[in-house]
Amino acid sequence: MIDEIKLSSAQIAWRAAQDMEDGAYVNLGIGFPEMVARFQPEGREVVFHTENGVLGFDKAPPEGEEDWDLINAGKKAITLKPGAAFFHHADSFAMVRGGHLDLAILGAYQVAQTGDLANWSTGKGGVPAVGGAMDLVHGAKRVAVVTEHVTRKGQPKLVETCTMPLTGVACVTRVYTSLAVLDICQGHFVLCEKLPAISFDDLQAVTGAPLLVKGTITDLIVPAL
Repeated sequence: MIDEIKLSSAQIAWRAAQDMEDGAYVNLGIGFPEMVARFQPEGREVVFHTENGVLGFDKAPPEGEEDWDLINAGKKAITLKPGAAFFHHADSFAMVRGGHLDLAILGAYQVAQTGDLANWSTGKGGVPAVGGAMDLVHGAKRVAVVTEHVTRKGQPKLVETCTMPLTGVACVTRVYTSLAVLDICQGHFVLCEKLPAISFDDLQAVTGAPLLVKGTITDLIVPAL
């Protein structure tokens, strides 16, 4: 059932992009979160930052028009907005650690109800090191996660306690999944939006921690992408 109704990665990225504020400085994690840059809301100017030393990059260029001197931290080709800046790797991390980023959007293996994040692994097929994620989760003013709601084996990715290596403790404030949007508040997952096609009970069944409701649950509606 879940596979039939769940959002695609592009749809999750679109939903996360809608919450980026005008004028915000935003770092996008390597992999899936990079897709968020494609969906910057019309009429809002978001300044994207990448750890390898670019501020003010834009969407990926059309295939075949890449300039491979212009890449993000995930080695993906980027374009530049007017006023973009280049700087040393160390200066880039000084921006992160100095609290100059408004938002970091990262992927996850697990998110705990306390806001703990596990998004790296040294296991088979895992990222060989945590990279800049540990700096980002403590340096950015807000941390959001984009992720599937369950693993490929159907196991919950939203859990009571992370069992994988931690990236940060009590750092995540909002999670965008393939089934729902949730806030993390006072050690609990608070359900904000869910797909109309899934009931609360069915969503709870695939979530590894209790879901709280405060006020009205909004339907999670996204365009076909």
